[in-house]
Amino acid sequence: MFSSKFPEENDHAHAGSITLTDERGRSLECYIEHSLEVDGQEYVLLLPVDSPVEIFAWQGEEEEEEALLVEDDAIIEQIFDTAQAVLSEQNLILKNTAYALTVAGDLPPVEESELFTLEIEDEGEDLEPEQLQLLSSFYYEDQEYAIYTPLDPLLFFARISKTGQPELLSPEEFRQVQPLLEEHLFNEVE
Repeated sequence: MFSSKFPEENDHAHAGSITLTDERGRSLECYIEHSLEVDGQEYVLLLPVDSPVEIFAWQGEEEEEEALLVEDDAIIEQIFDTAQAVLSEQNLILKNTAYALTVAGDLPPVEESELFTLEIEDEGEDLEPEQLQLLSSFYYEDQEYAIYTPLDPLLFFARISKTGQPELLSPEEFRQVQPLLEEHLFNEVE
């Protein structure tokens, strides 16, 4: 029922890679973590080669300070050079890649004091909190920003088109295929 063209080992050097491209023409190089075929359609689970990062703006006073995710492309473009400069001090290279900002280089070891827990709500539904590691912080025009990397991997799920290009699944398509992926991964563990 399911077939995989790639070795089951988790050695990225042998797993293969693929490039995702967004509507703005930016690319994101990803490792192929898993591949499965369902009814003649190939699906792939992808892990970015470089580490994803998120930039937060700190708002409010000390005890009521709140971190707001910076998602506006115009703001990201304004602060990008400054963020890139502070990360370069840690030998990290910030990249404005498709679907997520990423950094190339070796991340510092995880330290408990540098962790930030982000509570996530989706349409009133509480999701698992996300743990993020602080990489650096900086000021731009009197606004404090912090750059974090998630401790959990950022995964993308795509179908391979007839032309061999990956196409990200919509949330609805992912919900339809998710049980098949989970069954496939569960069967590999056994």
